[in-house]
Amino acid sequence: MNHNEIDEPKKILVVDDDQSVRSLIVDALELSGTYNAREVDNGVSAIDFLRDQPCDLVISDHRMPGMSGLDLLNNIKDIKPFLPVIIMTAYPSIDLSVTAMKDGAVDFISKPFKIDDLLFKVDLYLKEQTFHDGKRELAANDTQRLDKKIRTLSAISCFDDIIDKYGGGNENVFHELVSLSLKITSGDYSILTLFDEADNTFYPKIVKMAPGSHLSGLTGDAIIESLEPFFRDVIDSRNPLLIPTSTSSTLCESIMCLPLMIRGKIFGILSLLHTTQKNVFNQNDLTYVRNLVKRASLNIENALLYESLFASIMDTFTSLVHSIHVRDQYTERHSLSVRNFALRIATEIQCSDSDMESLKVAATLHDIGKIAIPDNILLKPGRLTDEEYEIIKTHPVIGEDILKSISLLDTERIIIRHHHERWDGGGYPDGLSGTDIPFLSRILAVADTFDAMTSDRPYRKGLPIPQAISEIQDNAHRQFDPAIVEAFLSVFSR
Repeated sequence: MNHNEIDEPKKILVVDDDQSVRSLIVDALELSGTYNAREVDNGVSAIDFLRDQPCDLVISDHRMPGMSGLDLLNNIKDIKPFLPVIIMTAYPSIDLSVTAMKDGAVDFISKPFKIDDLLFKVDLYLKEQTFHDGKRELAANDTQRLDKKIRTLSAISCFDDIIDKYGGGNENVFHELVSLSLKITSGDYSILTLFDEADNTFYPKIVKMAPGSHLSGLTGDAIIESLEPFFRDVIDSRNPLLIPTSTSSTLCESIMCLPLMIRGKIFGILSLLHTTQKNVFNQNDLTYVRNLVKRASLNIENALLYESLFASIMDTFTSLVHSIHVRDQYTERHSLSVRNFALRIATEIQCSDSDMESLKVAATLHDIGKIAIPDNILLKPGRLTDEEYEIIKTHPVIGEDILKSISLLDTERIIIRHHHERWDGGGYPDGLSGTDIPFLSRILAVADTFDAMTSDRPYRKGLPIPQAISEIQDNAHRQFDPAIVEAFLSVFSR
């Protein structure tokens, strides 16, 4: 190959039935100045293009009319077996990503994606392809080494995409780690065991088996007991254990055990088992799973750090709320009641876990801006003047400003800013209306108003609950989102 050929722009084919997605990718590739991008809107056209035109890489959506991305991938492997293919999808799953990897995709990307991340991966795989040029002359071990690197990157990418899309809580990380490791190794069992260093004890967390596998009806505790000698070896050596053919255990024929570690401490062990001699684990399997275990451990460590930081921040802000309570005993009780009411409404609407958590925090802190309201206004026993009411109306903006420096609370501060907006646009501070008001702010508005109406204040008695419910119902379409009111009525009229 001469230098002119090397310097020629790499040719990339983008396949997607969504014109906007194709244009985004093609424009980004062309602007980089490194690539010559072409586009088609279906798999059949892609195959026709590839039969007639040279190409260095294909980026394809999975869900397309007629021919899916995986079908296209298999057709490409028939005509250009060494052509790298990246599959995109808005619906990532373990089964789909593992199938794509096994069918020869170099990577599997979840939509929506950051264009910079896609460009990075395109550059990565085209560099790998440059190494792979002259592939027909490569020694077999070089080809295997390249395939190993690509599969490892794909497995990690798949794991990250799924955790990002469906949440990175520890339970989800554990389950995805067990499922993905089982599938990419074609094992029979994948077992996650937690290790308590203080009492030197192992606890079964997840036991998952592939379809058709069996271990003679053993329970999780019995499996752990049988594997404990291998666990002890891992704890002592602090390294993975691979036994291709086990003569030490009647439980299975091939075993892998890998430590999960945070800051040098082992907190769990992932084990994979083959129960028949026809399949045994090898070093490649160990490499794939070892990388997944490292990524899972990092996710869990980050989550723990986040939770610790978040708890510290919440303690600080809860103390601020309590300081308002010292001045005005109504505020703290009100915040707790509003939080409970808001979460009951959100549960009725079936909000996501992340929305529930954001709503819980926002409701707890929704009146934090009142810390800046002077006592003669905040604690006034009688009705406020118009001027005093205008000062009270600043508390949502002050609350947002207090939280603005904490990026972890970006969602919550927006909810707090807009919890006094009205469906008809007559609220404050921005006069938003209808669906322009953040959804969780609309829930908080109903909960906040209901508790305020039913609470005793120095200048008035609280309304009876039935009368307050009727007031909320009457103000649907005016003050409140009618859908939120409907959910409220379902909860509070039972």
